[in-house]
Amino acid sequence: MSGNRLTAATLSGPQYLREGLRLVLSPGLRLFVILPISVNLLLFSALIWFAVSRFSGWVDAIMPRLPDWLAFLEYLVWPLFVVLALLIIFFTFTMLANIIAAPFNGFLAEKVEQVVRGEDNAPPFDWAELAAMLPRTVGRELRKLAYFAPRALALLVLSFIPVLNILAAPLWLLFGVWMMAVQYIDYPADNNKMSWQDMLAWLRERRWRCLSFGAITYAALLVPLLNLLIMPAAVAAATLFWVREREQG
Repeated sequence: MSGNRLTAATLSGPQYLREGLRLVLSPGLRLFVILPISVNLLLFSALIWFAVSRFSGWVDAIMPRLPDWLAFLEYLVWPLFVVLALLIIFFTFTMLANIIAAPFNGFLAEKVEQVVRGEDNAPPFDWAELAAMLPRTVGRELRKLAYFAPRALALLVLSFIPVLNILAAPLWLLFGVWMMAVQYIDYPADNNKMSWQDMLAWLRERRWRCLSFGAITYAALLVPLLNLLIMPAAVAAATLFWVREREQG
């Protein structure tokens, strides 16, 4: 029985993201997607240019210095540290993009929830409503940053410790998957006035389903250009996750 539940949980992430993508492409919600995509396009263009210009230096900084007699191992471990640098860059950029796009994402989550609950198939766009959400959504993003920063710092320190830093890449990946679930499911949770600690407890009760959702979102966000559409799709998918999981108790 537990194996069946685990399989269902594993499949739920791709299903939610697929339905979220269908929702944001629907006529009633397309308008709410244009703004976050435009913001993310400008931000990612600037950050990708910056990362490409500094990437080799960052890899050299975290790559351990091996003695001459072990120099041949550099060819074996170098790909691991390239992956580690990519994970750090990707995750940092994604968190920054989400802070900037927070009001748009919170606004989108609110409208998606109206559509999912059958309250309005084409909610109206209201600049005043979007502006009113700004202080609350940015404040919540800063709370996420306070949760993320010490854990990311610990992983970053680990990344520079010889031998132990071999563990850094898989730990960054696992942490990133969890943070994707936290990042996106928090939008509908915040809209419904659930506190930060209660939201984390709610996610932990659904740990496997959250990791499934976070993993497929993380993987999709790694695809250039597609990730611009995946961000609002992930907001819609997280809202679907919120509504359905709450209904199921």
